[in-house]
Amino acid sequence: MITHVSDTAFWIASYRANESLRSDALFKDPLAALLSEEKGQDIVDYISGSRYVSWTVVIRTRVIDEMINSCLLEGVDTIINLGAGLDTRPYRLDLPTSLRWIEVDYPHLIEFKEEKLKNEKPNCHLERVTLDLAHLEERQIFFSKVNSQAKKVLILTEGVIPYLSEEQVSSLAIDLHAQNTFSFWITEYHSHEMYKHLRNNKKNKEMKNSPFQFFPLNWLNFFSEHLWKKREIFYLVDEGEKWGRPFPAPWWAKILHILMPAKEIEKFRKMSGYIIFEKI
Repeated sequence: MITHVSDTAFWIASYRANESLRSDALFKDPLAALLSEEKGQDIVDYISGSRYVSWTVVIRTRVIDEMINSCLLEGVDTIINLGAGLDTRPYRLDLPTSLRWIEVDYPHLIEFKEEKLKNEKPNCHLERVTLDLAHLEERQIFFSKVNSQAKKVLILTEGVIPYLSEEQVSSLAIDLHAQNTFSFWITEYHSHEMYKHLRNNKKNKEMKNSPFQFFPLNWLNFFSEHLWKKREIFYLVDEGEKWGRPFPAPWWAKILHILMPAKEIEKFRKMSGYIIFEKI
C-alpha cells in the first residue's frame, strides 16, 4: 500500500527490476532490485492494472533514456532530476564523465539511496540534494545556485507532475523559467481523454495517500502559457510498437479497436507520452 508519495519510488523501481530480468529487456537496470526491496513488489501486488502500469514504466524509461541522449547532443552539461526517487540512470547510462547530475528528493529517500549505493560508482559527476519542492524559498535558492554554475541545464521530472496541483506546477514552471541556463525540461504528457483512466474511483481509493492532482484543461497550453513550448513529444503507444512492445490491451479491446473510427484510434494513440519542452 502507498502511504506517502515517496513510496511510489519503490513501486516504479520494482517494475524496472522485473524488466531487467527479461531476455528481451528494453533496458538493463541491475540496481533496481537492490533498491525496490519487498516494499516495491508489495505495492505492485496491491495496485490494480499492474500490467498496464508495468508497460507504461518500461516504455517511458526507454523513451526518457533516448531523450536525455538527445539533449546531451545539444550541449547540456547539467541535469537536475527533481523527485529522482530510485532512478539509477547515472549508473547505467553511458554518460560523459564531465556531466553534472543532481538528484533531488526527500531526505529519507536520499539517505536510503546513498546507503544502498555506497559501493557503486556512477558514470558521471553525481550529487544528491535533500529538498522538499514545496519549500519555495529553498527551491529558488537551489535553482539559482545551479544556474550560476552551469551553461545548459536539463530538468527531468519523471512521474512527478501528476502528483502536483495546477498551482504547484505553475509555480514550478515559473521558477524554472526564471533561470537563464535552464534550457530543456522533460516531463510527461496526458491528453484530456487520459484523465478518466487516472482518476476513476478505484484508482482514487488505491492512491488516496498520493492522489493524482494535475488535470489542466489542455496540457500543452498550460505549459505554453508558462513560456515552455513543445520541442518534441514521444507517444508511448507509438514507441512501444516501435520496440516490439505494443500496449497490452485485453482481447475485447483489440476487437473494439478494429471497429473504431480512425479519429478515435488516433486519440487513443496520443493519450500519453513524454515531452521535451524548451523555453520560449
